[in-house]
Amino acid sequence: MIKDVLVTIPPRDVPSPALDYAVTLAKTFDAHLTGVAFVQDAAFAGALFDWAPAIVLEEYRREMEAAAEVAKIRFEETCQREGLSAEPIVLSAGAVSLPERLAYAARRFDLTILPQANDEDERSGDAMIEAALLGSGRPVLIVPCFQDGEVKFDRILVCWDGSRNAARAIADAMPFLTRARRVEVVTVAANGKRDDGIAGSHIAHHLSRHDVIVEVGNIVANGQDVSRRIRSHAAQQSADLIVMGGYGHSRLREFILGGVTRDMLSSANVPTLMSH
Repeated sequence: MIKDVLVTIPPRDVPSPALDYAVTLAKTFDAHLTGVAFVQDAAFAGALFDWAPAIVLEEYRREMEAAAEVAKIRFEETCQREGLSAEPIVLSAGAVSLPERLAYAARRFDLTILPQANDEDERSGDAMIEAALLGSGRPVLIVPCFQDGEVKFDRILVCWDGSRNAARAIADAMPFLTRARRVEVVTVAANGKRDDGIAGSHIAHHLSRHDVIVEVGNIVANGQDVSRRIRSHAAQQSADLIVMGGYGHSRLREFILGGVTRDMLSSANVPTLMSH
């Protein structure tokens, strides 16, 4: 069951589709919601700004802490208004270390919900997503920047390639799949040749034993990027959620995603749950 959820909360007073989605999801599952705000260390800022004077660094620290405090208060007010069990936390570290701290914190939650990286904070946003996906051992749900409306799980698209990561994603997504009215398990034929659906039939039988209403389909890439075909199919089917394995590896404090995974995270038009 989904009973303990982590979501990042923005330091600025701006709309947050990811937070709105997390609040609705927590209500749906009667789950506890923890909101995390980030404070970048002043020492790291000093390194960026040629070792700025102490008075400048102190002002920077106060601004960061004040922004985190505003985020905490806004989060508490939202959750109180919605009648949620919730708490805010603050993670403080240098910009390089913050993704690792998020990954470490995410290990004790059932699910981490993160916003899709936007143009303004693309590098830092991608780093947070990659760290949580590859370093937490827990599922991550990415909410598109333009996501609107309440959480729905009427139609769920499951991407299946027989891999360990895909199997893990399906297991992690089971609380969602058992609520869905319709689940489609799809495989992608990258060589332009449609198969007979056998590739996904075995996992479909497994899901049906959990009383999931499931059907099997096959997507032909026809020379297009696999991620683009998945997004297009999800839009055609009016999918409410995509479930798929996340591919990549960590190396010397870097988190490196595979091409399809990175494209899906940056361009997904539907909330996407990934596991690694």
